Amino acid sequence: MKEHKELIEETFLGNRQIDQEVKTAVEDTVLRLEKGELRVCEKVQGKWQTHSWIKEAILLYFRLREMEVMEVGPWQFYDKIPLRRWGPDEGVRVVPHALVRRGAHVEKGAILMPSYVNIGAWVGGGSMVDTWATVGSCAQIGRHVHLSGGVGIGGVLEPVQASPVIIEDNAFIGSRCIVVEGAVVEEGAILGAGVTVTSGSRIIDVTGKEEKVYRGRVPKNAVVVPGSSTKTFPAGDYAISSALIIGRRDERSDKKTSLTKALRDFDISV
Repeated sequence: MKEHKELIEETFLGNRQIDQEVKTAVEDTVLRLEKGELRVCEKVQGKWQTHSWIKEAILLYFRLREMEVMEVGPWQFYDKIPLRRWGPDEGVRVVPHALVRRGAHVEKGAILMPSYVNIGAWVGGGSMVDTWATVGSCAQIGRHVHLSGGVGIGGVLEPVQASPVIIEDNAFIGSRCIVVEGAVVEEGAILGAGVTVTSGSRIIDVTGKEEKVYRGRVPKNAVVVPGSSTKTFPAGDYAISSALIIGRRDERSDKKTSLTKALRDFDISV
């Protein structure tokens, strides 16, 4: 992929005209994303690393595509990026009206209820994208993750160097949660219904004698609920929405058992 990378970077910077060689490189990169052979963001030696050139390829792909009418059964759409088609070979359960754009990878064993997965995203095997949940461009959803109904996982396509939203393996994201701006939910974490996590969110661990504050990152196995913290303004003190860590999931137990136990023990609404 080194040649693809160099071609795409030069073209994106405006140092090269879009010719057939560039078109081939861009289209091949998007196809490899779809197949899961490439990822916009991947873990390297324990740290998430974003590949800016792949984002650049996606943005060039938008430039190359023409608007066209797309017919899916009785429905008609007008867009640049076609939708993926599904059959038994992919090993993915796709319930009408689950929509996945070309250039998004959904691993074998995943379940898509009526939902939306955007270009550049990666969804791991054993995960469920529940009804009316959305997975934004380039978001990385791990294996055995549950995105509950109405969850909004934000897309982070630009700026190209910015990290996408990352939901690591075995996480549980409750109904109507919002995770955006490149926030990270680490492995095994549980977000109760209605939690919002952004890059600047205060995520406050209240389980000890003194609070511990995280920003834009939910730590491994944390059990999180919506809360608030007080902030002083010239006009007075006001409550600001925050996320509260009220406990930890039992890492030693079976993943499903520990999830059920945590939801029951901490009385979490999902």
